[in-house]
Amino acid sequence: MRGLVRSRPCPRPRYPARVTSAVHLFDPAAFRDAVQMVLDEFLDEQAERLAPLGPDAAALVAEARIAVTGGKRLRAAFCHAGYVAVRPEIADERALLRACASLELLHASALVHDDYMDASDTRRGRAASHRIFESAHTDAGWDGNPQQYGAAAAILLGDLLLTWADELLRRCGLPLADVAPALDMFDLCRSEVVAGQFLDVSVQARGVADVDTAMTVLRFKSAKYSVERPLHIGAALAGASDAQIQALTDFGVPLGEAFQLRDDQLGVFGDPALTGKPAGDDLVEGKRTVLVAMALDAAPAPEATVLDEALGTPLDDAMVDELRRIITAAGADVKVEALIDELTERSLAALDAAPLDAAAKGTLRDLAAAATRRTT
Repeated sequence: MRGLVRSRPCPRPRYPARVTSAVHLFDPAAFRDAVQMVLDEFLDEQAERLAPLGPDAAALVAEARIAVTGGKRLRAAFCHAGYVAVRPEIADERALLRACASLELLHASALVHDDYMDASDTRRGRAASHRIFESAHTDAGWDGNPQQYGAAAAILLGDLLLTWADELLRRCGLPLADVAPALDMFDLCRSEVVAGQFLDVSVQARGVADVDTAMTVLRFKSAKYSVERPLHIGAALAGASDAQIQALTDFGVPLGEAFQLRDDQLGVFGDPALTGKPAGDDLVEGKRTVLVAMALDAAPAPEATVLDEALGTPLDDAMVDELRRIITAAGADVKVEALIDELTERSLAALDAAPLDAAAKGTLRDLAAAATRRTT
């Protein structure tokens, strides 16, 4: 399949037994590299298993490699931090890394499906998976509809990544008695994100979303699965008490909301060179985010009508700039920034009072900053 099978990256050195010797020395770059090595090894194993199926399966695995390469690894990092917040001494770093990496497979699955549902052309500066498969069909001159083939391939790729996420967590290497409570959290995480995604799809279809509805979508589609549930999964692996799980909720939910609100800002005002997405991508896709809902509430009726009717339509640069002007004039961007600050402060106040390891709290504060002050 021309355009799908890519050369594999050069082998990476083996990672050390521990990423850090103490939680306050947590190194984000070393952690990202270690998670990538875990994912590379896991996909090597899956490629060997699927080799008897021939080049089509190889093409699917090749695209899976791309889907799990790069990124901020915040979900894996929150999982790791959730573990050490409860159990500072890590008995088996490699097993914990495998458990954390399972969340990156879940995230990759969600992105592949999300890009297809949103009809996105790009992801992280390259063609989205459904577009890659669509182009391969066209280039090969196959029978049938290239768009339908791309859609089918992306759905199957996302399903495969979701299956692998469960497998990697179950087979992470930690004792099954420790993994079982984490699997319960993982089940809940997946149910929430799928239901949240459907809520988002339904809101876009109805073409109406007030701020409260937009916040509900934000909470279940992204906030909980990006921060709270990764923390819970890590903490459950470490044998967390009910009080510790609740403390991580008090910290994680408002932080996850702030994280996604930052995403909403970047989806409209972000620099394409940094986000890997076209300018005003959320506007083109018609996303009725909290930012958009606030603008529609506050803008004068004629401008609100322009914004409302333009959402989800092809937009040139001039129209994107005009919609940005309407949002800014309505003060929605300032209101969202204030809400991000408020939620972050609430999250950090909860962390200060939490019955968690003191050194781990420093890592969680660093992760909070990384989640809310980012430009990508």
